[in-house]
Amino acid sequence: MSEKIQQSLSGAVLSLLRPLVRILLRNGVAYGSFAELAKKVYVDVAFEEFAPDTRKQTISRVSALTGLTRKEAKRLHELKHADSHQSSQRYNRAVRVISGWVNDEEFHDASGQPGALPVEGNKASFAALVRKYSGDVPTQSMLSVLVAASAIEKTGDRLRLAQRAYVPGKDPANKLTILGTDTAELIATIDHNLVNHQAPRFQRKVSNHRVAVEALGEFQALSALKAQDLLEQFDAWLAEHEVGADNDEADQGRYVSVGIYYYEKSNTEEKPS
Repeated sequence: MSEKIQQSLSGAVLSLLRPLVRILLRNGVAYGSFAELAKKVYVDVAFEEFAPDTRKQTISRVSALTGLTRKEAKRLHELKHADSHQSSQRYNRAVRVISGWVNDEEFHDASGQPGALPVEGNKASFAALVRKYSGDVPTQSMLSVLVAASAIEKTGDRLRLAQRAYVPGKDPANKLTILGTDTAELIATIDHNLVNHQAPRFQRKVSNHRVAVEALGEFQALSALKAQDLLEQFDAWLAEHEVGADNDEADQGRYVSVGIYYYEKSNTEEKPS
């Protein structure tokens, strides 16, 4: 690796670690715990993605790749960490339920908008919506998740969609799931573009260093409105092109994600926050 690349990569790592370390410190995760996690990921990635062609990866090669001792590499390879799969599943299923409510005509009213649904019922109900779009998640469990996120409201014996997006509510664990999933997707996209010049994936942003402070509120509202409209258009298109779970080609479907974010800082701040 050239010195210039090394410097650029070191600077990038320092920048992306600052907000992450802030979250870790706020939640009582000390350096030793973070270091253990980092070493575990080094070993896992080395085993899973850096094996020689047509040859099985070995502890010795992983040790050489990561700079860890063979004993440490072996220990970490055999170490089983509880991952966030369950939280990610809950997050993705909540997103799918809201998407189905917005895009599936079965759950619309006469004007073509997401309808006010009874909780129970075989068709056109919240229970039917949950069964169709969240697999085996119990109706009441999904109801609790969406109510906590203020995504739905109950009026009499019916449920109304209050916002066309799922943002985890008061549970910090659910919010931290997004830290893992969404940040990982952005970094993976950048990684793809670094190594695949023939078929890069779209990854852009707009920025301006001299926006008037009094205009920020207006731009926040504008960007939120436009971004939500665009994401709903994408969501509808993806729903139209989804392979059904009972389709023979379901396993050939691909996971697709597009994200938009708003960020702001003072020009006196040296690093993103």
